[in-house]
Amino acid sequence: MSKKNETGYLSAKESRRISRENRRITDQLEKRHKRKNVPESEYLTQMKDPNNALEIENLHTYFFSDVGTVRAVDGVSFDVPIGKTVGVVGESGCGKSVTSLSIMQLLQRPQGQIVDGEIRLNLGNGKCYDITKTPTERMQNLRGNYMSMIFQEPMTSLNPVFRIGAQLDEVIALHDGEGKSKEEIKERSIHLLEMAGIANCEGVYNMFPHELSGGMRQRVMIAMALSCNPKLIIADEPTTALDVTIQAQILDLLRNLKNKINSSIMLITHDLGVIAEMADYVVVMYAGRVVEKGTVEEIFANPAHPYTIGLMASKPVVGKKVDKLYSIPGKVPNPINMPDYCYFKDRCEMQVEKCSGEYPHMIQLSPTHMVSCYRYFDGKVGE
Repeated sequence: MSKKNETGYLSAKESRRISRENRRITDQLEKRHKRKNVPESEYLTQMKDPNNALEIENLHTYFFSDVGTVRAVDGVSFDVPIGKTVGVVGESGCGKSVTSLSIMQLLQRPQGQIVDGEIRLNLGNGKCYDITKTPTERMQNLRGNYMSMIFQEPMTSLNPVFRIGAQLDEVIALHDGEGKSKEEIKERSIHLLEMAGIANCEGVYNMFPHELSGGMRQRVMIAMALSCNPKLIIADEPTTALDVTIQAQILDLLRNLKNKINSSIMLITHDLGVIAEMADYVVVMYAGRVVEKGTVEEIFANPAHPYTIGLMASKPVVGKKVDKLYSIPGKVPNPINMPDYCYFKDRCEMQVEKCSGEYPHMIQLSPTHMVSCYRYFDGKVGE
C-alpha cells in the first residue's frame, strides 16, 4: 500500500493501527453484549412519553472498518407513537436500515456496534427496556413478542430448503409456543397465512419458497412478523421488489393488520408515494442524521429542509408534463470522513453564509415539525 495519505490510500502501518484500535473498541462492546445473568435493573428505564411505543434518542451506530470508522447512524432521535405509522424516508445509504437493525440488535457484529444513545421500547404496564443496554440472551424474548421486522427482500429472507409451514412453525414455537402442541402451532400458522391474504393457505403451508411469487413471499414474511402480535412492526422497504398493483395490496394488508392487532409501524422506504398513503408522521434522514421530522401533512404541504424539497421535486406528478425529472446534484459525502458543517451543504442550492459553521441543531417550526437547517435560525445560532 502507498504510504501517502494524500493519494487516498492508507499505509500498511496506518491500517494496522486502525485495526488494533478497532479491535480494542469492539472487544469492550462485545463483552458488554455477551454477559450472562445481567440484572434487569441495568437495562430497565422509563419512557419520556408513555404514549410512545418506541423512543430513539441520540443514537450512534458505527461500523469499524480497516480504513476507518463509518458513522452509519450519527445522532438520530425520533419517536414512534402507539397505534401510529412513522415513515422513515431518504435515499439509499442514509442510515434507515441500520437504524432498524440497531432497534432489533441485528447488526453485523463485531464490526457494527451501537456506541451511544438510547432506544426505549415500551413493553406495556409501565415497563420499558433500553435496547442499547439489553443483553443478547434477553433480546431473544423481545424479538417476535414485542417487536418484529419485515425484511427488505422477500426473495432472500426465506430459507430455500425449508417449507413455508416449517419456517412459520419455528417462529411460533420459539417465541409463543409454551404449552402448545404441534397441531395447535400448525393451526396458528395456517390462520396467519389466511390473515395475510393467501387464499390457498393450506397448500402454501406445504410449499417451498421458490414455488411462490414475490408478492406471496412478501405475504409470508408479513405473516411471520405478525405471528406473536408484536407491539412494534418494522417494515424495511416491504414493497421494493414488487410490482405496483401488488404494492397497493401489501400496503392495504399492513394497514388493516396494524389496526387489527393495535400495533405501531415504523415504515422504511424511499418512495414518497408510499409515505403519503401510509404514514401519520415522517422522519427524513440524510447521511446518518435526521434533517426534518413532522406530521405527514406538514412535510408534504410545507417541506422545510432543502433535501426534503429536493426529494419532493424529484418525484413525478400525475398530470404535470416535464422534459426531465429533477435530481439532487452531487453525491452523499464519504461516511468515513464526514465534514464538520451541514452534510448537505455541498449539494444544497439554497445555502446561506452561516452554512459553513458547525452542523445545525434542530429548530422547532411547530409543536410537531422540526428541521435542521441554518435558513431558520434568524441569527440565533446555538439557542
